[in-house]
Parts: sequence; structure tokens; C-alpha cells
Amino acid sequence: MYTKLSIPERLKDLRVVDKHLTLEQLAEQTGLSKSALGKYEGDDYKDISPFAIATLAEFYGVSTDYLMGLSENKTIPNSDLQSLHLSDEMIELLRSGRINNRLLCELATHEGFPRLMTDITVIVDRIAGMRVSQMNLELEAARQSVMESYAPGDDDLYMRTLEVAQIDGEDYFNHIVHKDIDKIVKDIQTAHTNDATTADERQETVAEVRQKFEKLVQTGTSGEEAFIQVFCDQMEIPYEKLTSAEFTAFLGILRKSKKAKRTKSMRGKGSPIPPNRNGRQKR
Repeated sequence: MYTKLSIPERLKDLRVVDKHLTLEQLAEQTGLSKSALGKYEGDDYKDISPFAIATLAEFYGVSTDYLMGLSENKTIPNSDLQSLHLSDEMIELLRSGRINNRLLCELATHEGFPRLMTDITVIVDRIAGMRVSQMNLELEAARQSVMESYAPGDDDLYMRTLEVAQIDGEDYFNHIVHKDIDKIVKDIQTAHTNDATTADERQETVAEVRQKFEKLVQTGTSGEEAFIQVFCDQMEIPYEKLTSAEFTAFLGILRKSKKAKRTKSMRGKGSPIPPNRNGRQKR
């Protein structure tokens, strides 16, 4: 997930996630042009006018500092550190960049976080743990008393019940906290499924990649070009946008590999057909 949203990402996040608007609807409601709004959210973003900053900040109900990436707080420009009861160590950690502050905020604001903190507090205070220990002592005392009086066998149902009813306090409380955290992490993971930095769960198998390669070769594509096409597909590189120079450079690197095999095409040519200026091979 992103550790910090860029200005285009913040603008798109506010429009799509917070307001559920299209660019056309946003343009109608703010008076800004659709083309300008599209540029502000685009990959080729360069600048945004002061008027647009003020207009969008007011429309979205956020601070201009947040809109411009100067703050992570949407509506609160400053926080009284004393009222937050943060230690010097915590403040230093948040400033250090060593952790993902954005993810930490998502963890802390998740609906299940208060329960997690409550459960951890229970464990830290050890009150519940003492009660579990006391219960275990009482069960064991009863078991020992019955054993001394009646000497039942190891497989006696009553004796075994008194034994297995005793709880390993550490394992029990670890399970509770683990369950709390699992729910929070799963929800956050789901929320970031469509992030550009999130890996696609569906990965092609070796057999599928090989089948794709062989299919290209069968259509008359040289082995080297087929390899480049499949590689581009795996790395999400638009093959059709490769320039002739880029294709040639790619080919030169590939030919340096000792493992690269020059597979003959269906036309019987051992080397690839020279690419045209658009990076595709001529037929």
C-alpha cells in the first residue's frame, strides 16, 4: 500500500472514494473544467492553480495543506501533543519514517482496534490471567484429591476431564489477540486490493506462460520476439508501445544470456525479423 499519497492520488481519492463523483459531475459542482480536473489527477500532473486548490479544498472539506501533500490531516491542521498523551519515543518514531504512518492510522481507526486494545490491556493487567491460574489450581487440587482417594486409571473420564479443563493462559490470550489482529489486517488488505502497489493474487503458472510463448511461436513469431512479448506481459509493460530502439536494446540484452535459445519461427528463420519504428516486427 502507499505510504503517502501524491497530489493526483489525493484528488482522485477524494473524488471517487469520498464523494463518489465522475469528473463530469465534479466539474459541474465546482465550476472547474473537466480537462483541468483530469490533468490534476493524471500521471502527467505538473501544477495546479491556487484558485483550483482553494475551490477543491472547500468543496471536499479538507485543508489546503492536505490537498497539497503537506499534511496527512484532512481537517485538523494541528494537534495538541500534550492532549494526545504521546511519549517522546512515539513522536520520534512517527517522525523518523521508519514505519508506515498511514498504515498505522488505518490500524488504529479500524472498528476492531478498540477491542484489540482492550484485550491487550486485559493481558497486561494480568487480572484475567490470575483468575485462569486460580481455576487451574482448583481443578488440579480436585484431581489430586480424587486420585489419592480412589486411585482411578489414567483413562478415567472424570480424571481426564479435570485435566483437559485446565487452560494454558498464555496460549489462550495469544489466541484472542491473534484473532483480533487477523480481522483488522484482513479488512485493510481487502480495502487495498485495487491499489497499484498491491500484488495480483492470481499469478500465471509456468505452464500457462509456456503455453503463451509456444502459441506466439506457432503463429510465426520468432523465439526471441515471443520471449520479449511474454516478458512484457508478465511485467505489465505495453509491448505495442516499445520503440524500435527499445526493442533492439532489449534484444541485445537477451542475446547476451547463455540460456537464451534462438527458436526458429514457423517460417524457418532462426533470427527475428527486424522491428519497424513502432517496435513491432515486420511481416
